[in-house]
Amino acid sequence: MSGNESDSTLDETCIFCMIANDRDKETEVIRKNKELVCFRDIDPAAPHHYLVVPIQHIHSCYSLNRGHIGLVKQMAEMGKAVLQDQGITDMKDIRLGFHRPPYTSVDHLHLHVLAPTSKISKYMQYRFIPQTERFVTEKGLRKHLKDNPPSAKHPL
Repeated sequence: MSGNESDSTLDETCIFCMIANDRDKETEVIRKNKELVCFRDIDPAAPHHYLVVPIQHIHSCYSLNRGHIGLVKQMAEMGKAVLQDQGITDMKDIRLGFHRPPYTSVDHLHLHVLAPTSKISKYMQYRFIPQTERFVTEKGLRKHLKDNPPSAKHPL
């Protein structure tokens, strides 16, 4: 993994670490490779709502730097591949993004993959409005990491 600003390899108290490292037997992993795991969101906001997480524990999008641009891109690619596997063909009607602390429910970097965007439940839409204080798109995060020097803190 590039960038290596992770908190640790495995946090035994983190549910996403447990899922990513095959220590949670209740969650069905949809796709996995050497660095990433994808599974269904436990509280879906859309008919297709998946989470892509790095196997290595990374706290949040605020823990990332330029060296993680490739990781963010790989997360998006995995999310899109899972959507295609599930029969989603309209890639213009999807949303990929990250919640920003303090709006994260699990302190382990995770990409929300939602489709179709047009069917995000009305009572949960506010959680996934692009480029807000709460939610940054995958493309927005990559742009921020690319455009800001390593010493720049937060304001995504």
